[in-house]
Formats: sequence, C-alpha cells, structure tokens
Amino acid sequence: MSGNSFGTLYRLTSFGESHGKAVGGVIEGVLPGTEIDELFIQAELNRRRPGQSAITTPRDEADQVELLSGVFEGKATGTPIGFVIWNKDQRSKDYGNIKDVYRPSHADYTYQSKYGIRDYRGGGRSSARETIARVVAGAVAKLMLKEYGVTVHAFTSSVGPIQLNKSLAELDLLNAETNIVRCPDDAKAEEMIAYIDQVRRDKDSVGGVITCVIKNTPVGLGEPVFGKLHAELGSAMLSINAVKGFEYGLGFGATHLKGSEHNDEFYMDGDKVRTRTNNSGGIQGGISNGEDIYFNVAFKPIATILKEQSTVTKDGEEVKSTTEGRHDPCVLPRAVPIVEAMAAMVIADYILLNKMYR
Repeated sequence: MSGNSFGTLYRLTSFGESHGKAVGGVIEGVLPGTEIDELFIQAELNRRRPGQSAITTPRDEADQVELLSGVFEGKATGTPIGFVIWNKDQRSKDYGNIKDVYRPSHADYTYQSKYGIRDYRGGGRSSARETIARVVAGAVAKLMLKEYGVTVHAFTSSVGPIQLNKSLAELDLLNAETNIVRCPDDAKAEEMIAYIDQVRRDKDSVGGVITCVIKNTPVGLGEPVFGKLHAELGSAMLSINAVKGFEYGLGFGATHLKGSEHNDEFYMDGDKVRTRTNNSGGIQGGISNGEDIYFNVAFKPIATILKEQSTVTKDGEEVKSTTEGRHDPCVLPRAVPIVEAMAAMVIADYILLNKMYR
C-alpha cells in the first residue's frame, strides 16, 4: 500500500491500524536543536484521545507516546524521530457481525475491491485512529514553528445547523479549549453540545465545520504554479477522515462579490506591506503574504451509526446490518487538533522548502 507519507522536507511516514498492536511513525526534517517537549506532545495527543468527554467515543486509550529515536537531551538531533503509541483497549469482537458486510459510506467495499483483503476490525488502516501519528508529527512541527513565532489554532465553528456567526476578530481562539466541543463561544458551545448529545441518544451522527487560523506566517511560502500553499493545505485537510470540503479566505463567499469588493488593498505599516482587508486569507498567487491564514474544513456526519441500514455482503447478498462498538456521534471535537497538526506540518515543510532559495 502506497500513500503513507506526507510532506517533502518535513515528512511523516505513519503505520498501524485501529485494532493492531500499535500506531506510530517516522518524522524527518526536524531542525537540529529544536526543543522536543514531550509533555507538550502528550498534551496534544490528549486533545485527540477517545473517552475525553460525554460526546466522544468511550473507547479508553491513554495514547501514551514513546519517542524511539532522533532526540537527545531534550533536543532534536536532525536524524529521523521514530515514535509509537500502543493500542490498549481494542474490542475486535464488536466487529464480528460485519466481517463479510460492507458498511454504508465506509471504505470496506473500496478496500476489498482494491486490495482483495481488508481488516474489518474498526476499518484497519482507514480508521481515524491513524491520525494519532499526524498529531504527534504536528506537535513536533509546532515546536519547530515556535522559532518563527508561528501559531496554529483551530476551533469548531458549526455543528449541524448550529453556526458560530462571529468574526475572527471577535473571538478569543484560546477559549476553544475551555469546553468539550472546542468552540470559542460559550453560549454556542452549549447549543452544540446539547445537539450532539441528542444525536447520540438517537443513535445517529452529525457533521460540521472546523475553522483554522495560522498567525505570523512568513511572507513567501508557496509556489506560484504547482505547489501553491493553499493547494497543499487543501490536500492536507482533505486527507483527514470524514473531510468533504476545504475553503480558504472568503472561499465560496467570494463568488457573491465584485472585484472591487473582494480585492485586498495594500498600505504601508512602517516598513511593512500590509492589506486593509484579508479576503484572500493570507495567500495571494499561491504564496503567503504575511497576513493571517484562515480556512474552513467541512466534516460529514461519520459513517458509523447504530441504526439499522441496508447494505450488501462481499458475496452480493442484500442484507440489513447494525454496527456495534464505540463511536463518536460527532468527530469535530477530536478533529480540531488533527486539523492543527496537518496545518503545522504544511507550514513547517514550506519553511524548509523556502530555505532552499536563501
């Protein structure tokens, strides 16, 4: 199976399955001397781990990371950083009833068709548990980005029909970590939590949108043709399980405006070129302009629900099936750190690529 590596110079290669012994990876491109704060890396994993609240899956995994190589006396040596997280709380028996059944909107049928074999226990490699490796690599990328003053913050901006209709300037992004749905507005967070809980009790699932903001990005990241910065961010986000859409800046909202309304006019702030508005989302011509980069990531309702559904078996028999096991009614709260991780890896990679020109 190909497609297990992400990035060019800052690069993650991951391995592992949902119900295998472990998930792990190898990170290349970490600048020598980067402070590797293992407590910070673990804290990022804790934000993604299951069982953290009443609106997430009750699977009980500590997700304790072990760094195997590439770190000496708390600093990156410049050699590959290997790591592993051992799986502890698999319940593979919960999937025995779907051994020969294709779950609606899952990767079961496509995996079987492509490879002629599939791990039906939680989806194997297609499970979102694979994203543990991304969070570790994203945490290390964040540590590397500290040298440049770059910060990455994501938050839940909508759940189903409930939307956070405030501008970024009105929000304290750090407040997102004060509630279990990771929405920076407490009143909207309560609405979202209540809605997710109702969906959970109905044995269903719900999707929504995560917004991400990257601050203090250096000017000049990205390429003007292939390798545009926003294209790489889009590729990163669309690689996350359950993601159905990506838009940066005003995105589709720009289609309703005239050029005179959408254009970001320039002005001088001392010796620095700035824009009076930021409809472009910090990227122009595929290259960062130094303004805040912001984008939205659309997540579908997760495919695993506890309602009976119609499907077929691998032998072509039409059947009714009910999924068992422990699952999130809404993936958004645990996906926030995953979005941040992928964004951090992209920016770290493009900073390294930009060094080639200097």
